[in-house]
Amino acid sequence: MHWIGARRIALMAALTCWSMVAMAELPDSAFVRASDLYRAGAFAESARMYESIVQRELVSGEVYFNLGNAYYRDGNVGRAILAFERAARLLPTDDDVAHNLRLARLRAVDRIDPVPEFFLVAWLRSVSEVLSPAVSRMLFLAFWTIVFASLVALYLARTAAVVQWSRITFFAAVPLAVLFGALWLAQMTALSEDHSGIVLTPTVTVRSSPDANAVDAFVIHEGLKVEVGLTVDGWTRILLADGKVGWVREGDVEKI
Repeated sequence: MHWIGARRIALMAALTCWSMVAMAELPDSAFVRASDLYRAGAFAESARMYESIVQRELVSGEVYFNLGNAYYRDGNVGRAILAFERAARLLPTDDDVAHNLRLARLRAVDRIDPVPEFFLVAWLRSVSEVLSPAVSRMLFLAFWTIVFASLVALYLARTAAVVQWSRITFFAAVPLAVLFGALWLAQMTALSEDHSGIVLTPTVTVRSSPDANAVDAFVIHEGLKVEVGLTVDGWTRILLADGKVGWVREGDVEKI
């Protein structure tokens, strides 16, 4: 596998459609300087320049992608994965983002086996990775329109052939409308309830309770994706994919 970074960095120099829109909103110097620093091998400085753009809330999937590239080349795996995860949310079908995210995850130390999911949930999750919420919504509306049209045709039908085809169309479209409607609802619910975060500290000793003197539960490392819960007195509750639960310092993990 190869690292993909040059194509997106060249994006700014080539002034593609995205960069022309983005640069209308952001100072040219921020992008140009970040790009120049990256090409010069000053990855830490390039990352700081992209972070300055993010801090001004002038972001896009491309900004996070380039930020992830800079962090990755600088050896900051945790922040690279965090940036790529944020880019993936804004560019869910972008192959380059998915590719670099996979490569960054390979640099992470921890390999957590998730708790087996109910087969229907696992299937919905796998389909969600292929179809974006916008596509699921479009397919749901399309099949729902077909269901409605077939009912109208069935009501207005004057011949046996039209009645037969209207019934076939109706019974074929209903399950598909329900399927894509459920998928769209699940995707939107997942987006609204997603509290995932990335561990940013190289090595973290997870405590059994929100207390520095609490019993050590287990150890995790930077780059690991966890579910982030409530925060109490500077301690954040986390849940691992394998079901383990514990508490870490608030600064050890950052929400995606």
